[in-house]
Amino acid sequence: MKKKKTNLLLTLAVIIMGALVMTTFNSCDKDDDPVEDPVATFQYEIGEENFLQVTFLNFSQNAVTYNWNFGDGNTSTEENPVHTYAEVGNYDVVLTAANSAGATHSFSQTIEVKDPDEALALLAGETTKTWRLYREGTSMGVGPNVDDPRGWWALENDGSRPCVYYHEFTFTRNGEFIFNDNGSFWGEDAIFTGTDVHGTCFEATAANMVNSGGTNVSAWLSGTHAFEYNPSTNMVTLNGTGAWMGLPQLTTTGEQNTPVASKSFRITIEERDGYDYMHVLYQLDGAVWSFSYASYSNPSLEPEVVSWMVDFSYSVEHRTVEFTNLSGATSYFWDFGDGNTSTEENPTHTYAEDGVYAVVLEGTADGETKSVTKNVTIDTAVLSEAPPTPTHDDADVISIYSHIYTDIEGVNINPNWGQATVVTEVDVEDQKVIRMAGLNYQGISWEDNAQDVSDKTHLHLHIWSATETEIEIFTISPGAESPVAVTTVEGAWKSVNIPLSEYTVQDLENLIQLKFEAAGSPTIYVANIYFY
Repeated sequence: MKKKKTNLLLTLAVIIMGALVMTTFNSCDKDDDPVEDPVATFQYEIGEENFLQVTFLNFSQNAVTYNWNFGDGNTSTEENPVHTYAEVGNYDVVLTAANSAGATHSFSQTIEVKDPDEALALLAGETTKTWRLYREGTSMGVGPNVDDPRGWWALENDGSRPCVYYHEFTFTRNGEFIFNDNGSFWGEDAIFTGTDVHGTCFEATAANMVNSGGTNVSAWLSGTHAFEYNPSTNMVTLNGTGAWMGLPQLTTTGEQNTPVASKSFRITIEERDGYDYMHVLYQLDGAVWSFSYASYSNPSLEPEVVSWMVDFSYSVEHRTVEFTNLSGATSYFWDFGDGNTSTEENPTHTYAEDGVYAVVLEGTADGETKSVTKNVTIDTAVLSEAPPTPTHDDADVISIYSHIYTDIEGVNINPNWGQATVVTEVDVEDQKVIRMAGLNYQGISWEDNAQDVSDKTHLHLHIWSATETEIEIFTISPGAESPVAVTTVEGAWKSVNIPLSEYTVQDLENLIQLKFEAAGSPTIYVANIYFY
């Protein structure tokens, strides 16, 4: 019996020791498991019944405790607090989240607490309020992001599109949105390209409102629609087919050349001396459209609409240039930059030799004279030499346009960006080459097949020009672009290898376009475009 008891005690001891060892190992395993860092973030909702009451929705991760600072001197440690502010205003709210190891992360957001009735009164007045495009500085534009919403293009009250400054947009307190075209409309590129009204101020009649696809778009003319306004998000929604503000073709998510039933955009309104200023923002994928409107309590402060301007376009064939007058003057004087002049409205001029000529057009109307100067490049040199053959290994290349590599799918060498450049594809000794004639700017796009070039180091291309010319070459990702300048070699191909490290703002994991820009409208040839 003693021997059995002893064996039993030994067995129990072994079991206890094993349990202790397992517990120790498990404890070590738990100690070795890293605690993930917290990530603080939140959203909020303004109370429908009480606009001073804000419900905070906590979406933090890997956190066990929370500390809120509501920006008005009050705090909370609740996970999803509800806080009532004493008055309207802008408040910087900070949420600090901590994990079980004591690590913290903070997230801040400025919230605007405002009386919805007062906000609606800023938009729609006591009964109605009418807005027109702002006539000082720039009034609309497009850019890569909200920090640069007019970086790509902007419109001023300079006489180039006078009709758009007469358009009136009225909001009423009973929810009506009324557009008055005042008898004229502008022929937008995105809607009317290829029609007689494209690029002009034309009479606002249903017969004239036919888009480039043959569809009648007269729903965009004067009409009464409805609107909704959410002051807590600053979002305005226009309801009714043809309701628009900003540009007719803009929608909540993109552009469309036919009227839609509804669209939304963000607004902010400032009270200024004698007028209110409204900023309208459409945030699209890869671009931001921005518009400025004003409503004057003192009409005498509103500047007059500039009704005409002086401008021209041109096309070059060999050494003969056809000038197209885009001005609104009544008489004209041309100086072609080579000692010859003309008083015709749309002259044709032949230059005696190649060169860059500063062409001046003066226009006169109502006793006032305005002028514009543009450089015209005459370049008749003929490209007869094929570009050099690249030597990089095919496996190391992402090819956009080349005669030797396999190009990616979906490349468009001539997207319609409103450029004056004339693009053709030519064969030189059985090699394909892009000719950009009269280059002001020109894109190459593959936006439906975005490329990750983050594992590459350089952008390569061959460029030929008859004269030494500076070209800016942009790489573009959605919402971001920047240039690198290169100089061509006179009458010879230049092999260009741009380090991608020089493109500092683009997302190299999501490149969608290239852009070429130059002054003086030169003609260049481009080939063998690829990343390596």
